[in-house]
Amino acid sequence: MRLLGNIIWFVFGGVFIFFEYLWGGLILCLTIVGIPWGLQAFKLGIAHLAPFGKHVVPTGGSIPVISFLLNVVWIILAGFWIAVTHLLFGILFCITIVGIPFGLQHFKLMRLGFYPFGYDLR
Repeated sequence: MRLLGNIIWFVFGGVFIFFEYLWGGLILCLTIVGIPWGLQAFKLGIAHLAPFGKHVVPTGGSIPVISFLLNVVWIILAGFWIAVTHLLFGILFCITIVGIPFGLQHFKLMRLGFYPFGYDLR
């Protein structure tokens, strides 16, 4: 099921979302200040390639205060809108029986997109 779900996800949007996050990450990495957020955009892009079979887990290697502050800036500038988009797509996909697995993936990615610092998709 994971392989089939990941193939369908990749073909019908995962690759496009990956390139959007890749482009955004490259633009953010052009400035020294934006590098931490650009790296998180790369992480989110890779997570959107094949989300089936993966779980959001704490990384455990970061300093909680710094992760919190970086997440606050992320939420204000982008995270809120990323989370709302995933919420809406998750609800739309869960309306149909066939789309429920894809809706659940959007709900999982919503959590990672809202506060990416200190968490990873493994």
